[in-house]
Amino acid sequence: MQIGVPKETFPGERRTGLVPANAKKLVGYGFRVVVESGTGIESGFDDEAYVQAGATVSDDRRAVLADADLVLRVRKPSAEEIGWLKENAVHVSFLDPFNDPDLIGAMAAQGVTSLSMEMIPRSTIAQKMDALSSQANLAGYVTVIQAAYHCPKVFPMMMTPSGTIRPARVFIIGAGVAGLQAIATAKRLGARVEAFDTRPVVAEQVRSLGAKFVEIDLGEVGQTDQGYAKALTPEQIELQRQGQKEIIAASDVVITTAQLFGRPAPRIITADMVAAMQPGSVIVDMAVETGGNVEGSQLDKIVDVGGVKIIGLGNLPSEVSRNASEMYSNNLVNLIEEFWDADAKVLTLDPDNEIVRAAVITRDRQVVNESVQAKMGT
Repeated sequence: MQIGVPKETFPGERRTGLVPANAKKLVGYGFRVVVESGTGIESGFDDEAYVQAGATVSDDRRAVLADADLVLRVRKPSAEEIGWLKENAVHVSFLDPFNDPDLIGAMAAQGVTSLSMEMIPRSTIAQKMDALSSQANLAGYVTVIQAAYHCPKVFPMMMTPSGTIRPARVFIIGAGVAGLQAIATAKRLGARVEAFDTRPVVAEQVRSLGAKFVEIDLGEVGQTDQGYAKALTPEQIELQRQGQKEIIAASDVVITTAQLFGRPAPRIITADMVAAMQPGSVIVDMAVETGGNVEGSQLDKIVDVGGVKIIGLGNLPSEVSRNASEMYSNNLVNLIEEFWDADAKVLTLDPDNEIVRAAVITRDRQVVNESVQAKMGT
């Protein structure tokens, strides 16, 4: 079986779908691995590293995709690239299946078996394949580093001959994977950290990292079976805003991580709340790619509103592309190992398997994922 790894071409994407260490592992399993020249450069892996791992490096992007039985990549393919894939090829990447029905339809029509990494379930057995979590972990770290760089105050308390510097006050909204990493990173830098999440069940996790959990009574809230926060009603969102308003005004840094899987992000910081913050304060809107939590945030821009910087940079894991590539590549290899039949030399994507049922979107020229079918109305 031949694996094809194309170079990522999405603007600003510096990750790669397969790092040399994992290419070597797959070659050891009997795969023929072909990577497009330059695929690992932005992550710190040159072509020679892939050659040393036993992979073949090709300058022909079309051939890398057209000859592959299994395609591994980070981003979804273009319409043209879908037409290059052979029938029954397995394509694995982030696909954004709920928001790109034309792409899903094209993959089905081409006869491609597509697997979307966003759809890996959050279960114990699938944990090692959960690319959303691995990348969110790094994104949470990056948000704090960005905030610290742009904040005019140091994060830790310092006692100096010139006087005592109080620690920066950091407020993190959302305590999922990204939020918890942001809390941990801000605490390691010495900040005073407070956090809020609509799911009271995460309060103990927040406190275990040394942060204060802010309690706001929103009525009945909870999380989905996959561990995501349930959408709030407009009334609950307003209660959340009012409960956070005073804390936001007193914070030096606010980091928002609130996202709803497959849906636009909730707007939880309004213009009047930004205006109440002190000049020099920093807001990092981690949800800017899905509509944003912060009024006034703009994708891939830093907006200054009355001296308050609103950072809306997208694709945060690419800021630490080496580690992000290593973790994502591990997720993909773990997926292959789970379903690889070494004797038959095939991926055994059993439709009755929990992971397959959740993550496989198209197969046999049909959209087979029930959630995506419902979204597309098929």
